Parts: sequence; C-alpha cells; structure tokens
Amino acid sequence: MKSVPEDRAELLFEIGCEEIPAGMLPKAETELKTLLEKYLGADGLLAGASVETFSGPRRLTASVSGLRLRQSDVVKEVTGPPRSVAYDHVGAPTRAAVSFAEKQGVSLDQISFISTPKGEYLAVRQMIHGRAASEILAQILPRVIHDLSWPRSMSWKGLSDVRFIRPIRWLVAVFDGKPLRFTYGDLTAGDTTSGHRFLGAAKIRVRHFKDYETRLRHNGVIVRPAERRSKIERELAAAAKKAGCRLHPDAALLDLVTYLNEFPTVIQGNFDPAFLDLPDEILITVMRDHQKYSALEKKTGELAPHFLAVINLAKDPMGLVRAGHERVLGARFADARFFWQSDQKCRLGDILPRLERVTYESRLGSYLDKVERLRSLARWFAEQWFNLGISEAHVADADRAAELAKCDLATEMVREFPELQGIVGGLYARAQGESAVVADAVYDHYLPASLEDPSPRNLIGCAVALADKLDAVAGCFAVGIIPTGSSDPFALRRAAQGIVKIILDRKLTVSLSLSLMAAGKALHSYPPKIALPKGKEAQILEFILDRARFFFRERLGFAYDEVNAVFRAGADDLIDAQKRLEALRSIRKSRNFEPLAVSFKRIRKILEKADGLAVERQGIKTDLFEHPAERDLYSAVREAAAKVHGKKRAGHYREALEVIAGLRPAVDRFFEDVLVMAEDEAVRKNRLGLLAELLQEFSTIADFSEIGGEGAW
Repeated sequence: MKSVPEDRAELLFEIGCEEIPAGMLPKAETELKTLLEKYLGADGLLAGASVETFSGPRRLTASVSGLRLRQSDVVKEVTGPPRSVAYDHVGAPTRAAVSFAEKQGVSLDQISFISTPKGEYLAVRQMIHGRAASEILAQILPRVIHDLSWPRSMSWKGLSDVRFIRPIRWLVAVFDGKPLRFTYGDLTAGDTTSGHRFLGAAKIRVRHFKDYETRLRHNGVIVRPAERRSKIERELAAAAKKAGCRLHPDAALLDLVTYLNEFPTVIQGNFDPAFLDLPDEILITVMRDHQKYSALEKKTGELAPHFLAVINLAKDPMGLVRAGHERVLGARFADARFFWQSDQKCRLGDILPRLERVTYESRLGSYLDKVERLRSLARWFAEQWFNLGISEAHVADADRAAELAKCDLATEMVREFPELQGIVGGLYARAQGESAVVADAVYDHYLPASLEDPSPRNLIGCAVALADKLDAVAGCFAVGIIPTGSSDPFALRRAAQGIVKIILDRKLTVSLSLSLMAAGKALHSYPPKIALPKGKEAQILEFILDRARFFFRERLGFAYDEVNAVFRAGADDLIDAQKRLEALRSIRKSRNFEPLAVSFKRIRKILEKADGLAVERQGIKTDLFEHPAERDLYSAVREAAAKVHGKKRAGHYREALEVIAGLRPAVDRFFEDVLVMAEDEAVRKNRLGLLAELLQEFSTIADFSEIGGEGAW
C-alpha cells in the first residue's frame, strides 16, 4: 500500500445489502462518488484526495485515499459597528461596543480596529479550530446513504425508518485503519464485511481498501467491475474459440453480466439443433433477455447449437450447473416453438380485430384505434416522397404495413416475449407471404430506439415508423401527457428523437408543421376523434425541434450558436436546415463574416430598443437619406437581395451567404457615418426601416445576430 502523509489517511466505506438490480449499479456507483466528493469537499477534507467507487450485486464500495485527518484551522475576522458609533467623543465605549464584544464572547480590550473606505470599524479576530475528519465522516456517511437515488426503494423489518433499493445488511466504515462508528437505522457501521453468498465467509474483518480487496477475493468476490468484465471477456473469447465458433456481439449483455456476478465464470452449454429452425431473432432473444446467455455463431454467420453462460461460481466441476441451464433453455425454446406454430394458424391480418381489446391509452383508445391513425399518417408520409421513388403501389404498401404493424401485440409469442414486438410481426408477415418491403417495414417500425440504432431499412418502414412516433407524441400532448423532468412514461422524448434521426438519416424532405397537421387530422378523424387544443401544435413542434437541436450539436458536431442561428431562421424542414448549417459552418471563418455578424447583433439590439422590427420595407423613402453611406447601403441591400434569392432557390446556401458577407463594407460605412437615432423622427424611422429590411432580408438562411452568442464554440 502506498504511504500517505501523516496528516492524511484512507477511508474505506461499503454498503452491504441484498442483491441490487444489475442495471441500476453503474449509476449508483457514479452517484456514490459524486456525493462523497460533494460532502467531503464542502467540509474541506477532500483537497488532494481521490475517490474511487465500485459496485457489485451485494455491495456499493468507496475508497477515498489521501483524506485529511482534520479540517484546517480558520482565522475569521468579524466586523462590528463604526468606531464613531462604538465610542463617544471622549473615547468611552458606548452600548454598541459593549454589545458587540458580548456577542463575540471577548472583552473590550480584545477588540481591534480596521480601516475601510467608509472609515474605521470595530473588528474581532477569531480562531475557528477545524474538526476531526472522523467526527465529520460520522455525519456525512449516513447522509450519503440517504441521498443515493433509486427508481424505487423499500423499507424492511428492523429498519422501518429508512428506505433503500434493497434491505441493507451491513455497513463498513474504516478510517485511518480503525473502525468508524456511526449508525444508520438500527445498523452500526464497523470493520466487518461479508464474502460471496456461497463461496465466502459471512464475517470478514478488514483494515483498509487493499486488505478489503484481497480478503474478499479469497472469499469469492472480485470488487472491481472492470476486472470482472475483463475476466468475462477473456473466458467468453476462449470458450468461443474452443467451440470453433465466434461470439454473437452484445455489449449490453456484457455490461449486465458484469454487474450480475461477484465472481463470474463462463461455462458452455448446448441445445437441440432442431431448434435452429426457429428464426435467429427468437433464439437470441430467449438466450439474451430471459437467460442472460451469449449466443455463438458458426464461421458462416449461422447460429450454432451452443450458448455461453456466466455463472456466479468459481467452477462447475460436475457439470450440474451446465445441465440445469440446458434444461431451462430447452424448455424456453420449446415454448417459443409452440407459440410460433400456434400463431401461424391465424394470418397476421386476421388478428387485427383482437387489438380492440388491447388498450393503448385510456383517453386515446385501443391499439385498433391507433392502427387506423397509423394507416392515415403512413399513407400521408408516403405520398410526400413521390420524388424519392415512392409510387402509388408503395403508398398501398405503407397502408398495409401500418395495418399489420401492431398485430403481433395480440400473439402468444409477444405476450411471452414482449421484447420481440415488431420483430415478430415482421417475421410472421414474411412467413405468411407478405411482400418483402411490407414485412421489413413491420419488422423495423419501432426503430430507432436510441441514437445508436439504425433507421428503418426502406422508405415504407420510415413512413410507418414516423407515423407511429408522431401519433404517440401528438396524441399524448393532446390529452395532457407531457414529459416533465425525468417522467416520460410513454417515452415521448425517444419518439421525437427517432423522428429527427429518421428524417436526417434518410434525407427525407418533409415539413414538420404539415406532418403535425396530418397527425392532428388523424386524431380528429379517427377515434378518439379529438382536436389538438389551441397552441398544442406549436408546443409539439418546439418539443421535436429541441431534439433536433441536440442531434445537430451532439451527433453532427455543429456549434451551439450555429444551430441557434439557423433555427431562428426556421427549421421546419430539417434537411434544408442541415444544408444551411453546413453552409454556415463552411463560411463563418471567412474575413467578412464574423464582423458582419457583430453588426447584425448590433442592428437587432437597436431595433429591439426602438421597436423597429415591425417597420414596413416599402416605407423606406430614399429622399430622406442624408448621407452617401445610407444610399450605398440601400443599393447594396437591394442588389444583394436579388442575388441571394436566386442562390437560395437553387439551394446554393454557401454562395448566398458569401453574397451577404460581402455587405460588410457598406454596413461598416453606414455605422461609421450615420447616426441611426436622428433627432428628426421621419429620418430616424427611415433609417430604422433600412436596418429592419437588412435584418429581415438576410436572416432567412441564418440569423447572423446569433453568431458568437452564448454557448458558442
């Protein structure tokens, strides 16, 4: 163990409890570190120290090395009343001086004087001695446990006054090699931890973190998640190689099994090759989502009749664990085969009436109602894309795909394996002779579920996916289900994000405002036959545009001020907005552009103060111009406007921006020679009108006044 300075020590802290859900542990691990740094820093103990946190299914652990043994002493100077008030004209202390001394607990002869710009004041210097770290930690650590946040928590017998994600069974707190005593509920912290439930001792005394880590390893617990993950990766690779196969990649599953096990070991199991006649998607889902197994593939890419399981044991010498896993998986596969065969007795389209009994949302009706809205919207989207190769036949395909999209919700397979919704519908559609384009659209219509997911593979799938997501957002907003904070039960943020990603991934030219009108029309024409309340379309549009701003900044790398500038000029068509962003980014470092942006910002401020944004362009009177700079700017604006309009119509945004940037000399001369706020009201209004025309005319590609604003890169 590294030596530490004499005035510093190490803190070992552990919360031991029943098994915590694996998916919650990474966040809890990070939050534990954040809370410790916050509280230790606030009390002046953290400077020069480092905090590491680790987690496993039965424990959250923190190691703080280099923690100060006590707070530093602080000299505090307290200022009192003015000397002129505290002492009278003969120098005798007044009641003000006596009261100040009494309040500070000092005698009058201990009071000093300090000079300030306002005169002399009474002052007292006090030494505040720092508290011992052990005393502070005994107060901080219970607060840390309390402040850890969970999606839900529970109380349990014996600790009814506290709540946690799972019952806490022990607490470890060792500071400077000695137990740190504090209580939480009915538990008292100490220096005793617990090993693996089956491989280790129930009570293990520890002295410091290295000792803790070593002793737990000898008792079946690998403390560091990164080490557990590395062990799993090595053993998965070795087992796959031994089987002559390759591992089916699944990073999320690897994360999950890392936090599910304290001492992970990989074993190989096998299943009946006859199950390989089921689609790969079903087999992999059963293995991954229900059993937490990794699938193996042959060199040809086909699934192999083997799986790899991560067990929470050191070994399986008798093969009993492997045999148990094989039996469970065989039973799961048998269920899946039964559901597949049973569902195939009824065509997917014939299942549609059953959706009337499946509620989507109480105020938005059943899934059958939703399907009718989807069909209307999917047809509308397909009709927008005739220029992308969509034909009347494809519009019919979009209608058919939307009709079938939700039917698998009423199948036995999806009832048992809800993770397969959409996928099962696509598989059934293909097996029952639907066209490939329709089957693929049904299969893909939930995509993308995240920014890492691909968009649907064909335009019909895009139409159905956009319809599904837009109907969800519009319908929920219409009945008042609007995301607030972390609450988003219908995943509307993800739906809006998916809308943006599909449009940008597939370069789909579509008006967001017209799309919302189509969604509103579907809500009104089909059950629940409700109209979007006044102002909701604008609210929904802003909700979607907020996701678009994030996508442009975080995924496509545009600067904050570039996105603001383009969106202020309008972003109803995201593909057009992207073209304008690319043009803006390419030209913003040119010689004239940045100075002109500063001038535009100045123009906007002038107009806002003068309420001049509403000035009519045609109201500009050339006979009121008093300086050549006014005439030059007026001529330059009119000449540039004609060129810019032509460039914009052709989609040549960079060239249009170059023309606008060329206005800089005329704008500079105007501000050098002309007083905008002239005394003559007619002249003043005329000049404001000229500036308003300049701002309005050339802010349709991007609002230059936003460039260089808050958050610029």
